[in-house]
Amino acid sequence: MKMIIGLGNPGKTYEETRHNIGFHVIDRLAKEWNAPLTQSKFKGMYSVVHRPEGKVMLVKPLTYMNLSGECIGPLMDYYNVDTEDIVVIYDDLDLPAGQLRLRQKGSAGGHNGIKSLIQHLGTQQFNRMRIGISRPPAGMKVPDYVLAKFNAEEKPLMQEAVGKSADACNYWLSKPFIEVMNEYNG
Repeated sequence: MKMIIGLGNPGKTYEETRHNIGFHVIDRLAKEWNAPLTQSKFKGMYSVVHRPEGKVMLVKPLTYMNLSGECIGPLMDYYNVDTEDIVVIYDDLDLPAGQLRLRQKGSAGGHNGIKSLIQHLGTQQFNRMRIGISRPPAGMKVPDYVLAKFNAEEKPLMQEAVGKSADACNYWLSKPFIEVMNEYNG
């Protein structure tokens, strides 16, 4: 089974915020595949989809971003999913708004959701899809920025990035992640 994980924060307050871009990709795939996230276990919502390429799990941790590993670690153990069979989708301040960057390993780079995953998985070696949200304007604190909604200029860029990310996830179902990286890295 492959697992596609979108990071974000639960609840209406955070729905349209920059930090929830990973959730948006999961929502897009769930709609595209007609697979609403109706199952709940280990502090997360998910659905298991039977695709022609095999079983795929769509996951949204409901632990809040900084504790994402508390959901994903136990869920992977329960379903016996290997780290090479996951992709984690999340926001990145160091990329221009809407740009994708795919990697197979790396540090948390200051992202607390990824720090939590590394801690609970015991490795930095897992597939990642980072979606750029740019840096905050001068004088704005990072937490305020990532928990703010996209502005009018950013919205079309982010919709395009969500679509491209969903396409990359579909491509990954039948291709090695290295090929997905070659195809989708901007």
